[in-house]
Amino acid sequence: MGTNELDPRGGPDSGWALGGIIFAAAIMLLIGIYQILAGLAAIINDDFFVVSDDYIYDLDATGWGWIHLIVGIVVVAGGVGLFYRRVWAGALAIALALLSAVVNFFFIPYYPFWSILIIALNVFVIWAITRPGALEEV
Repeated sequence: MGTNELDPRGGPDSGWALGGIIFAAAIMLLIGIYQILAGLAAIINDDFFVVSDDYIYDLDATGWGWIHLIVGIVVVAGGVGLFYRRVWAGALAIALALLSAVVNFFFIPYYPFWSILIIALNVFVIWAITRPGALEEV
């Protein structure tokens, strides 16, 4: 089969594999934008996020804001790179999704629903990228 033909058996040239990568790239852009918005909210208004006094990873909301802003910008860049469907972009996207999930795990006491939503989206990104045949050099 040629590299531009769709393989109905689900091989490397399958539309399903390509669709998974496009899905992962789009969700990474969404995650990055969400991270940027959460970071800006924490930087602009330090009192927006409230946490109890006994949280072990107590960091000022502004500090978390900068972390989210930086991670968000890097995740957006990784999502854009993933649209090129290269193996290095997929490996970078998996690493960034893992980083984003860990950052949001530590952010759960500040904004629980939002953090769990972002963690779930990161899991979907990792699943879409690690499917067989999803990343093949074109």
